[in-house]
Amino acid sequence: MRGFFLYFLYGILMRNFLKLIVGVKFSNQNVLSKHPQFIVVANHNSHVDSVAILSSIPLKQIAKTHPVAAGDYFGNSKIKAFASRIFINALLIPRSRPVDGIGPDPIQMMLELLEKGESLILFPEGSRGEPGVMQRFKKGVGLLLEKYPNIPYIPVYMKGMGKILPKGDNVLVPFNSVAVFGNACYAKSNKAEEIVQEIEQSILALQV
Repeated sequence: MRGFFLYFLYGILMRNFLKLIVGVKFSNQNVLSKHPQFIVVANHNSHVDSVAILSSIPLKQIAKTHPVAAGDYFGNSKIKAFASRIFINALLIPRSRPVDGIGPDPIQMMLELLEKGESLILFPEGSRGEPGVMQRFKKGVGLLLEKYPNIPYIPVYMKGMGKILPKGDNVLVPFNSVAVFGNACYAKSNKAEEIVQEIEQSILALQV
């Protein structure tokens, strides 16, 4: 039932809204249906990024796919946290790892979902940057793939999303934009920093 709800919301309503009204084009999103589990990794300029990716997830996988979001922003109230989990299927994590083992560990939270066979949507830049400018990736995704090299990552290049809903704005503006999905890849290295570099290059290779 949850999968049908999320698919109706994103795969039908939001997908058609983004395509027909906002002007988002999707490319090679069918790659998602070829893998039972994955980590989607994308550059990040707008809250529309998560919606566009969720709108591409197949019905059979959407209930098990979780955008990873900052708990201090999307969970700073009980209502906001509830809405993020119900309507976005988000995993809310702290922005940094705990000091002296006090508090939840975001890496461990993500690993626990992967251990259950769930999939993740990650934006390794951490926060929305300047439209069209990709910031340096944090190494969290590298740590995940260092632990689970058998899980493929799917690179996604987002262009123009920052113009649709710029940081700080609350109104969608139609704009020619694109979400380009690359083919699934497996980490070649077993070191987190090198894995992150691989992912950066695979996303940059999708630029249009």
